[in-house]
Amino acid sequence: MKFFATCPKGLEPVLFDELQALNVEAPKQTLAGVYFSGGLEAAYRTCLWSRVANRVLFELHRCPAETAAALYRGVQEVKWLEHMRPEGTLIIDFTGQSEGINHSRFGSQKVKDAIVDQIRDETGRRPSVDRLKPDLRVNVHLQRGEATIAVDISGDSLHRRGYRLQSGAAPMKENLAAALLYRCGWPEKAAQGQALLDPMCGSGTLLIEGVLMAADIAPGLLRRDYGFTYWTQHNNVLWQSLLEEARERREVGLKQVTSRFEGFDADAKVLGIARDNARRAGVEDLIHLERRELSRLSHPAIDTAGLVLTNPPYGERLGDEPTLFFLYQHLGERLKAEFTGWQAAVFTGNPELCKMMKLASDKTYKLYNGAIPSQLQIFNIRARSEKEITAANKPVLVAKAMPEAVTESVDEAVEAAPVVLSDGAQMLANRLSKNLKQLSKWAKRQNINCYRLYDADLPEYSAAIDIYNDWVHVQEYQAPKSVDVVKAFARLQEIVAVLPSVLNIPAENIILKQRRKQQGTNQYEKQDQTERFIDVTEGGCRILVNLDDYLDTGLFLDHRPIRLQIQQEAKGKDFLNLFSYTGTASLHAAKGGARSTTSIDMSATYMNWAKKNFALNGFAEARNHFLQEDCIKWLRAQKGEGYDLIFMDPPTFSNSKRMHDVFDVQRDHADLINLAMGLLRPEGKLIFSNNYRRFKIDPALSERYQVVDITRKTIDLDFKRNSKIHQCFEISAKPEIEDV
Repeated sequence: MKFFATCPKGLEPVLFDELQALNVEAPKQTLAGVYFSGGLEAAYRTCLWSRVANRVLFELHRCPAETAAALYRGVQEVKWLEHMRPEGTLIIDFTGQSEGINHSRFGSQKVKDAIVDQIRDETGRRPSVDRLKPDLRVNVHLQRGEATIAVDISGDSLHRRGYRLQSGAAPMKENLAAALLYRCGWPEKAAQGQALLDPMCGSGTLLIEGVLMAADIAPGLLRRDYGFTYWTQHNNVLWQSLLEEARERREVGLKQVTSRFEGFDADAKVLGIARDNARRAGVEDLIHLERRELSRLSHPAIDTAGLVLTNPPYGERLGDEPTLFFLYQHLGERLKAEFTGWQAAVFTGNPELCKMMKLASDKTYKLYNGAIPSQLQIFNIRARSEKEITAANKPVLVAKAMPEAVTESVDEAVEAAPVVLSDGAQMLANRLSKNLKQLSKWAKRQNINCYRLYDADLPEYSAAIDIYNDWVHVQEYQAPKSVDVVKAFARLQEIVAVLPSVLNIPAENIILKQRRKQQGTNQYEKQDQTERFIDVTEGGCRILVNLDDYLDTGLFLDHRPIRLQIQQEAKGKDFLNLFSYTGTASLHAAKGGARSTTSIDMSATYMNWAKKNFALNGFAEARNHFLQEDCIKWLRAQKGEGYDLIFMDPPTFSNSKRMHDVFDVQRDHADLINLAMGLLRPEGKLIFSNNYRRFKIDPALSERYQVVDITRKTIDLDFKRNSKIHQCFEISAKPEIEDV
């Protein structure tokens, strides 16, 4: 009998070694799996004992399948009554394509028809489809015009052991966890009685899989059903004998375990899930789980060495990376301080973060976590030199934006120890002090409590630092790939370190993000869930900003002069705000006495935010309208003049799925302006702004309208250092020339 065991990409060598250990015949490694031969016992053992495989497929037939008709004929060459009852249920898994079959659903339909038609013709009865729990799962793979037809005897994917009914955020599949343990040599370490520790254990998958290996527990022992359970060729006597053997090995193995298993996490809720999972796996007595911050990670009270294996967060959202730098740096420091003689391994989808640990990896394996390219980096923790010990005892520099797992006692370290600044950091502190002295007086005179303090004034310290009342919003500009990530992070730490003393604010009032090159509407995507809003004032308006949850805060500080101009000019006018974001320009128009305001944006989030801003200032919606629309689509649908003052600040580029087409401000601005001008009353004015640094306004617009570049007067003192922050134009109808 020929079989194919499938596995995630990158795990083929691990599965090959595992199947060799199971003594299957002629294993042959290939992409996404391993072929092997043998009787039913080999297949059953693989289903029961493989910790890495996803599925085990029993090959029935191969046939030409360039066309749907050929596929139908080939499937009917199999005697299907040898594999299922006439009234049984089935499901088809179909992959691949050919010239005549270009969709998996079409291919699976043809396979189903061929099987059902054959059985109906022979018995007068017909099987039915059951997607949840079929009697027979048929797998067909079409490649290079040939179809391989197989019975999936594993059923549900083998990585689903049956112990994990719940999981934390971004859970790791069980077979990937087992593969990481294999790569770290855990079975050999467990045989020596070494310890296994996961300092960020989440729902406990790595630890549970580690215990199953150490205790010689078959990973499939908890599963109730397999693909062969209702297969007519299933040998239940053989299967029950293999189950009994596995149960006996489990009883013996549990008694022989001498390794210690410890898991820590800062989240009490996810630890509860880990305990439930360990209990269902029957190994809860062997795993010590404890709520503990990473800052308290320490060597277990045992004489033996062991393995620290963990899967830290690696930054799935915009702005995560600078925050996670602290996490990985702290993990490296704790490993070097506490785990000399141990082996440590980190599995991450962002290998650059591992540089922050300042440990030289001894082995690196390229793997995948689902579709995400990832790495397993393995470190042997050696004794530290005197120089490293001295460096480790220096104060740790942190920011509020660090994950909860690393904040608790590190904040105390910052308070307790004086910060020794490098020459560069001292220069930064001096520049910040100088800017603060100049800008704070100006802001006080202008009645402004949110402004830009610093904008990469010193190239080495590439960040934008904005003041929002008593809070500081730091956006680190993404460093070029040519800049060493460790050096870039060290400078970021120095920025965070000097701010509390220069600004006289607590460290927890610093919010840290990384500003990357944006695509589409990425800058508007949510990054966090704090829902914490701060009330700031500008020109007599109260405005809600959120420093945590998005890359931008809800208030574009560089547009302050434009908003104040709108407030001064809006009295008695109908005001239109296109691409309105959180509606702050509309709010200023209402404050200035506009007859009506209309704010249009695609985002429901920002429309609701705008409504909150208006409610905060006591402006009713009767004269202030909010439309969740694609601005371009909305403009094309409008007819006639209806507004005296229009403000338009489109994105530089957008490929949002909610937009009808890709938008490019340089390419499309003329059409956009023409559409908006069609809604403007004769004496009205359009204020057009954008932040594309190389923007050039279409000369044809100046021939048609009166176009005035007002950029210089819309750049306030806090943005004078960055005069290309935006470009702004006033556009109105050309005055009529009277005949003489």
